[in-house]
Parts: sequence; C-alpha cells; structure tokens
Amino acid sequence: MSRRRSTSRPKAVAAVSTARFFREIDIVLINEICVPLIDYNGAMSELSSSAKCVQDALDKLGLILQVVELPDSTRTAADAAQAIGCTVAQIAKSLIFRAATSDRPVLVIASGVNRVNENTITTHLEEQIGKADAGFVRQRTGFVIGGVPPVGHIEPLETYLDEDLLHYEEIWAAAGTPHAVFRLTPEELLRATAGKVISIK
Repeated sequence: MSRRRSTSRPKAVAAVSTARFFREIDIVLINEICVPLIDYNGAMSELSSSAKCVQDALDKLGLILQVVELPDSTRTAADAAQAIGCTVAQIAKSLIFRAATSDRPVLVIASGVNRVNENTITTHLEEQIGKADAGFVRQRTGFVIGGVPPVGHIEPLETYLDEDLLHYEEIWAAAGTPHAVFRLTPEELLRATAGKVISIK
C-alpha cells in the first residue's frame, strides 16, 4: 500500500464523530473554550488551545498533518486505539521520564503495546531516570498526562523512539489533550522529533 498522500489540507479540523471519522466530515464541538479555525468546507470550526499548539508546531515543521479531536477519550493507548479503530501497537504513546541527576525531562515515544525498560533508557542516556509526576510533566512540556504529544513542548526534550513503531505504515499520536490525535508515518515522526531510534524493551 502506498504512503503517498495529498499535499493539500485544511488548516485543522475540530472534534469529529468517531464512528464516521474517515467517511465524512461530521464536526462536533466538544470544548467550551476553543480557538477559531477553518474546517473542510471553509466554515468556522475550532480546536482546543492545547490541540492548536500541536497543530501549529506541526505546521512550523512543514508537515502536512492534521490534528483532530474525538468525542471519545484517547487518554490511554487502548482508549485511543478503540476510538480511532486501529491496533494498540499503532499508537505512539509519548511518555515523560525524569532524569535523576540533571532533572531534565526525557521523552520516550513507544508503541502502545510495549512497556519501557527504564534500564535501557538509562544506558542510552547515561543517567538514571524515574517516572515523572503530573506536575513535572505539565510544567516541563506544557501538556497534561494522557495528552502529551511528540512535538510542541515548551522546552527541547531528549527523545527516544521505539524501533517497533517503524514496522507500521501509519501510526497515531496524542495531540495535546486526552481527546486529540493526529495520524502520521514513522518517517514523519522521526523527522518531527529528531529522536534516537532504539529498542525500548
């Protein structure tokens, strides 16, 4: 199957009905505080402010990718796969760890079915890491747990990519909120993050 896609797209699309996600544009507003954007038909539509930050980051990278917000939660990899209709393995989950000595945030983008071996990351980083709490994640990335995207963070992150994600033609990543996602290829993920591809197991 070809990965070629159209180079034209709307600026962004708001929340859409999950069941009809790829069959037609069914705009459903799910956020009370939103930023005006344009939908497929040129009518005013909205993305939440966090999702718009991700869309803006993708645009600045020159990537023809589109953030959408779904009525169903995508907080976990399993939730996201069910809402989108893909396999859990195709979910690129962005996990934030905390370096023990430097206190820097470390981003590991993993396939939804894989568990990160912290010892493996420690070996590559040459520094012990630990789990990051919700406050640390929000403060250092600008996003909440469950919606952390691979791009658009408020500071540069040391980034590692799960090599298993490269096995798929397309993958899905969070886009700033527990309801926002975007579709991309593994090559686009690598380009967007400049992360180091490793085995995370």
